[in-house]
Amino acid sequence: MRHEAIYKLYPNVVTIDDGEGSYDAQGNKIEIDEALVQQEIQRLEPIRNNEIIEIKRKNAYISEADPLFFKTQRGEATLEEWQLKILEIKTRYPKT
Repeated sequence: MRHEAIYKLYPNVVTIDDGEGSYDAQGNKIEIDEALVQQEIQRLEPIRNNEIIEIKRKNAYISEADPLFFKTQRGEATLEEWQLKILEIKTRYPKT
């Protein structure tokens, strides 16, 4: 996450070495404001978490809710059961 924050804040940075520092394309060292990097990390974390939640929800919908939906179409399950499954998935993977 730290590297992503640095790349967003300093578009001229092309290389980051955690031990040595950040460099531009010509090999010049770029001074990084660590306070800004920490602020950017705080901004990016909820975005990243929601992206992960979206992936988990999608996988759960595919493996759990979709088969139940098709059962409702065949009369083997109720629409309520399917809706409850969707609610359960959203509860299991809440967005921030």
